[in-house]
Amino acid sequence: MVSILMLQVVQSLLHNLLLMGSIRSVVACLSLAAIARKMNAAAGLCVPGTSAAVPGLLRLTSVPGYDQNRVNDLLLLRPATETQRRCDSENLQNGNNHVVFFPGDIQNFQQEMALQPDAVPWLSWSLERVALTLGHRFPGCHIWIVRASHMYLHKFSCYQNFVESNLFGAPEHSPDYGAIRHLRALLGHGMQRAGLPNPLPPLSGTATPGPLPAGFTLTIVGFSKGCVVLNQIVYELAGARADPELRLFLDSVSDIYWLDGGHSGGSETWVTDKCALDELASSGVAVHAHVTPYEVRDPMRAWVGREHQLFIKTLEDLGACLSQKLHFEEEPASIENHFRVILEF
Repeated sequence: MVSILMLQVVQSLLHNLLLMGSIRSVVACLSLAAIARKMNAAAGLCVPGTSAAVPGLLRLTSVPGYDQNRVNDLLLLRPATETQRRCDSENLQNGNNHVVFFPGDIQNFQQEMALQPDAVPWLSWSLERVALTLGHRFPGCHIWIVRASHMYLHKFSCYQNFVESNLFGAPEHSPDYGAIRHLRALLGHGMQRAGLPNPLPPLSGTATPGPLPAGFTLTIVGFSKGCVVLNQIVYELAGARADPELRLFLDSVSDIYWLDGGHSGGSETWVTDKCALDELASSGVAVHAHVTPYEVRDPMRAWVGREHQLFIKTLEDLGACLSQKLHFEEEPASIENHFRVILEF
């Protein structure tokens, strides 16, 4: 925390020096930039274009999905060596367990958040910090953080590559946008770029696809705005399960976590379509819904709570494998607790 505060001070000095505009100021800026870079590394954070200071943390830029126009930056946290060895020997999964996380608004790489005054208070929830948190939550797994393809005004995450969205990232769901296919290809290309053993093979489009790598399992987690991707996946389940390659991929998904879903639109914060939820329930995937009063008890957005209740009731009626929890129920609704659900789920 001290390193982060020092970094912010350096960045403020850099801004002032740049405004002065003298040669001496430019030289000073270069020196301070080097200091800031060292501080960031000392804090255990990623530096653009390099491997991270934290062992096993790697940033991958412009990773393609299933077409050249859909690319996303990824952050990969590899499991600790000792943990992975233990996982391999005990579970016989060949270290091929993966968790994919879709973050919410304001969440970005640590350095980029530090440059935005509105984002600085939330540096503890940067992509790097969340990756480390999830590494503790899912030991022995590869943690993939999918950065939103666009952030309007450096605040509003837009997952346009996964779901049709407006500038603020509010979704317009459809049954055939290609979110599942994009995730499948994105993860496969990311595994190849990271040099992981036994990566997902490229999509072949054949009626009789080969098997997935031995022991491959996938958990999908969405937080806040990131839940729009999970919702889109649900809407696509029926069509994707008719595709032999995508069905194999979906069969590898063991759990999906909705963490306090929310977006700026006026509806469809939670999936309420019974046919779509029937597909989710029949898939056998374990569904987890963790919420806070910040989203589901906001009187100005009462539809969020109603949709959440309908999501839960419908899945219960359909016999889904479902768990749910309202966190911080006795505390006032706050954005701080909204983020804290990432620690508590």
